Amino acid sequence: MLATAKKAVWESCDWLSAADIVSHGASDPSANDFLPSEWERAGRIFSIRYHGTDYYPAYGLARNTSVRPHPTMAKVIQTLQGKRNSWGMAFWFASVNSYLGGKRPQDMLEAEQALVVAAENEVAGVTHG
Repeated sequence: MLATAKKAVWESCDWLSAADIVSHGASDPSANDFLPSEWERAGRIFSIRYHGTDYYPAYGLARNTSVRPHPTMAKVIQTLQGKRNSWGMAFWFASVNSYLGGKRPQDMLEAEQALVVAAENEVAGVTHG
């Protein structure tokens, strides 16, 4: 059952390796502030390990002048941290959520306040239906 759930999460969006991210728009790939592993350590994005490689969710990246984590990601990760591991976060982002009108959190990053409230309810154990 877990393998099926992981496969569904994997297929729910595009996942990028660190090399993919660098090739998608690093203004300066040698700068420490561009390393996806640094973003992850700083709680600005998460990764999942799939077939031996760490992958980052494409929806978690803001794409304006250069590729960087979407600012909402840090707020949601901070809220979910300690309650959800990386796969748990991936499941949460990929699942429809009644607090978001039946939409998936990964599709709602522009609705920062609603997304943070939904994450807070998830952590509090509030049942949604």
